[in-house]
Amino acid sequence: MKDNMAFTSDNVRVFLAVLDHGSFSAAARSLGRVPSAVSMVIAQLEAELDLLLFDRSAREPRPTDVARALEPQARQLAGQLRQLHAHALALHQGLERTLTIAIAPELLSAPWSGPLATLAETFPYLDVEVLSAPQTDAMRMLYEGCAQLALVFERPGTDEREAFLEVSKELLVAVIAPNHPALARGHGKLRHEDLLTIRQVAVTSRETEAYDARTLVARQIWRTDSHLATLSLVQAGVGWAYLPRSLIEPLTQAGALKEIEFENISNQLRLWVDVVWLKDKPLGLGAQRFIELLNNEASGTGARDETGAGASQH
Repeated sequence: MKDNMAFTSDNVRVFLAVLDHGSFSAAARSLGRVPSAVSMVIAQLEAELDLLLFDRSAREPRPTDVARALEPQARQLAGQLRQLHAHALALHQGLERTLTIAIAPELLSAPWSGPLATLAETFPYLDVEVLSAPQTDAMRMLYEGCAQLALVFERPGTDEREAFLEVSKELLVAVIAPNHPALARGHGKLRHEDLLTIRQVAVTSRETEAYDARTLVARQIWRTDSHLATLSLVQAGVGWAYLPRSLIEPLTQAGALKEIEFENISNQLRLWVDVVWLKDKPLGLGAQRFIELLNNEASGTGARDETGAGASQH
């Protein structure tokens, strides 16, 4: 056997075609070649390897034990070459090298991981970054080009630069430590306006312009950039917080947190969850497909689409 590499993408393809179709002529038909060309490729490969791959003593060539021993790796190589070609083609058609998604920490339990797993099957070599940041910071990352998509709660007002798709909705509830003094003063119940005077712990940016009257209501607010930090502080009795019920339910069931009971209003704030991107920054194939998958996940929920055009057209 010579020292140079005997196998090429072409002769591996021909080798496998003969194995699969059982003859040089049938392999030639499947490849769109003449039988003599297939026979020549196999003969040259055998000469390079100094090994007999097919026994030609019968009417049709029969694979030798050597050929069967090489078959698994040949098929693996052929599969890798197909994946390489598919990845190169996808890059040519607009697939990102890396898809970065900024997610508000409270939404880390939202239904985005399933669509992302499906995306990984569609584009197995696409690199993905999932970054958690307070909502205002996630949107800043979008505008600064550090992320192509942001998964955030609905924003007050509309920005014409943004396109978005509603993908789910979250029920926020006010929670507090079961032993917080405010509950004792109110005999276990509060009025909604009492929240103004009790310290609030919130996942939010430090910027004052990030104020959202729907979720930031207390006169004194401790800010964190992590839902875990917020949970820890609330459990420690520092204050109360608005958090998704899906996130805190295990803690309320365990008695570590308590949903506040109000005398004058129900304890719930429903907010839509949006995936947001910028209209003037064309999306790659990965981002487009992820939006489509989120849309499929959200179908039947009555979510609104204000993209101005189909996601696949961006």
